[in-house]
Amino acid sequence: MYRKMLVPLDGSELAETVCTYAKELAGRMDIDVVLLHVSDPSVHGIVTMETAYIDHMTEIVKRQVAEVQKNTAQAGKSKQVKVTGELLVGYAAEEILKYADENTIDLIVLASHGRSGLKRWTIGSVASKVMGATKIPVWLIKPGTPEAIPYDKWTKRTLVVALDGSELAECILPHAEALAKQRSNEPVEVLLLWVCEPPVLPSYYQPNITVGDVTLNWKQHEQQEITKCKQAAQQYLAGVEKRLKASNISNVRSEVLVGKPADEITDYVHKHPSSLLVIATHGRSGIKRWAYGSVANNVLQGVTNPILLIRPC
Repeated sequence: MYRKMLVPLDGSELAETVCTYAKELAGRMDIDVVLLHVSDPSVHGIVTMETAYIDHMTEIVKRQVAEVQKNTAQAGKSKQVKVTGELLVGYAAEEILKYADENTIDLIVLASHGRSGLKRWTIGSVASKVMGATKIPVWLIKPGTPEAIPYDKWTKRTLVVALDGSELAECILPHAEALAKQRSNEPVEVLLLWVCEPPVLPSYYQPNITVGDVTLNWKQHEQQEITKCKQAAQQYLAGVEKRLKASNISNVRSEVLVGKPADEITDYVHKHPSSLLVIATHGRSGIKRWAYGSVANNVLQGVTNPILLIRPC
């Protein structure tokens, strides 16, 4: 599924943490890597330094990828991964998007913030512009991602796959499947996560609600709706589990939670630090509708775990 990834770097130590993720993905899945630095056109006289920086980072990542391939090698299943560096002049978000579109990039690995270095980026500018405009999946590394246990030292990897029953949300499943099948010396688990949101108490609240021929108080109505959602979710997730297991992913399970989707997803991944969240930016239909402007966006702001954001086709 992934053939070439783009890794934008701004010269900061935080942005360079993405290289830990990039070298693991490239080495385990044989993905070519392009390290990209964009030089600010308003700043003169540092292009030579920036060229030396991107060349230096390219050599480091190239050695790291080769080491990962060596450690996870399977006879005849590894190809020579290409690691190259590019230096462009312009405005960072525009150049990243243009380069990705023109060079068959199918994965962008990006830090949400850059605290120091040659050029500062923030999720309010470069990262958010890239995520908002590209159709390419974005693996976002957040500030606060635990540095005590870097990604390449995780003893277990869990892919938390957030689903809402919509066809748009299901577009993330091929990506989860590809990641689950990466060559790995550590177990990779797929956790399918669904959140049932309780009905909202209406402003015209009445003590009793009539459903068909039955009169219920609000608490009974709420419990009935949650039970219906849980049953539908469990049936749906069982079908997804079956599909994934049929594609040779054995370590897959599902959980159904109750509450506000963004809060429950955020809380879940906080409790499981060695996990990557895989989520669609939109979900327009299904038992419960999610949208980037609410659930995905709130989760994005709330978690420190790495996130793979996928825009539905």
